[in-house]
Amino acid sequence: MLVLFKKKISLRNQYDKELFNLMKQTKQDWEYAKKIEQSVYEKDGLLFAQTKLAEIKYFYLFKEARKRKIKGDTTKS
Repeated sequence: MLVLFKKKISLRNQYDKELFNLMKQTKQDWEYAKKIEQSVYEKDGLLFAQTKLAEIKYFYLFKEARKRKIKGDTTKS
């Protein structure tokens, strides 16, 4: 029974690390989209939608990380 419990914790830790890495990548994508949107002279709806989608993806992952009580700093590269 103890082995099964350790395996469950190991899997949870593995998926938590993957979620955290995905959060870091998604945040970088969102920041890149914001920079592109700010630097473009002619703004269109598609560019705004892509930036908003990147933001929504990041905050969804952030909410999931809070549920799982994952702690870390996504500002570091």
